[in-house]
Amino acid sequence: MDRREIAALLAYIGRLDPRSIRTDQGEARDQLAQWHELLGDVPMATPHGWDARVAARQHYRTSPYQIQPADVVRPWESYRRNRLALHWDPTPSADPDDQAAWTAELVGTRRAVAAGTAQPGYAPAITSGQEGINPRLQARLDQIGSCIPPAARAALAPFRPARAAREAAVAQGLPDPLSVRCEWCLAPVGEPCRRRRIGPNDGVRAITPRATPHPGRFDLAGQQAQHTEQARQPALA
Repeated sequence: MDRREIAALLAYIGRLDPRSIRTDQGEARDQLAQWHELLGDVPMATPHGWDARVAARQHYRTSPYQIQPADVVRPWESYRRNRLALHWDPTPSADPDDQAAWTAELVGTRRAVAAGTAQPGYAPAITSGQEGINPRLQARLDQIGSCIPPAARAALAPFRPARAAREAAVAQGLPDPLSVRCEWCLAPVGEPCRRRRIGPNDGVRAITPRATPHPGRFDLAGQQAQHTEQARQPALA
């Protein structure tokens, strides 16, 4: 705020609290200089929600004491922090190879958001539900059938054999063995079967995941799928 805006703010505060009015010319001049020194970097108002007069009015709604410059600075600093906390840096339009221009644009955007002259940038969502899915993303998913392309899935298969075996079983029309709990190794639903290594004293030395589920788990999954299908038949009839 410049001195003229400070004077307007003090006049507004005087209407709310006559105790703050300085009738002596010297005291009024000193009060104006003090407030200008402390609030020189605080705007009177911004296009996006900040108004120093609102901060002053809120002070008198919650406190019986005379207002001080800090009672306006604190809400302003809180306003800045809240806006920066909501801000997600957008990709600058500057050339990425020009580090100075790239950094300057980022800093300029953050300063504008903190000063209330620009709205915070929000992180773009890939999708926002089935109705708001990006058409290009939907077309890509329809093309490859999965968020992981087949080539990438095949390349990852050696590094996650349990997952690969599960996907192979489902692709062959077999029931998903990991959809049930293994009664042999007690592996819970969704986790691969485990192999126990027994030491010389019959103690368990280590437990490692198996690449393929135990055969009994396939049978149990098949039984569960059969029961589910039988339960659905009366409902469909």
